[in-house]
Amino acid sequence: MTIENEILINQYAQDLVGIKELLDLFSNLSPEQKKAFLNDTLFFIIQSKAIDKDIEEAILESKLKSTLTACVLLRKGVLSYNLKKLINLPDKELESVFILLLCLFKLAYKRRLLFEKNNLNKWWYQDLSDAEILKKIRIKG
Repeated sequence: MTIENEILINQYAQDLVGIKELLDLFSNLSPEQKKAFLNDTLFFIIQSKAIDKDIEEAILESKLKSTLTACVLLRKGVLSYNLKKLINLPDKELESVFILLLCLFKLAYKRRLLFEKNNLNKWWYQDLSDAEILKKIRIKG
């Protein structure tokens, strides 16, 4: 994933960009690129320490039907092998998977942000609306 896309996902978690911008980006990817993007998103979820208690809220936030395969699979837990199953769903379901994972990420991210906000070693928890911070992140790449 490019640094620009990493910034965008973290800006989404900070409520600086809407989900539509990410969905537009995602929809223009090939099926293989979508799976790679989802895999990177899973890394962010694991890094943010999502917990099983986040699942139902993520499903509600996603506004997806709770009976969708992605929602049913996610209810099995946030352990990485459960999350990996989502990436292997048919291509036509990947957009729903992406929405669900973004909502799960945002919940976990916001919780971690409370503890990590001032950690200068983790750019993704800094104020991503600040042009100077973004410039520094892009330079370090």
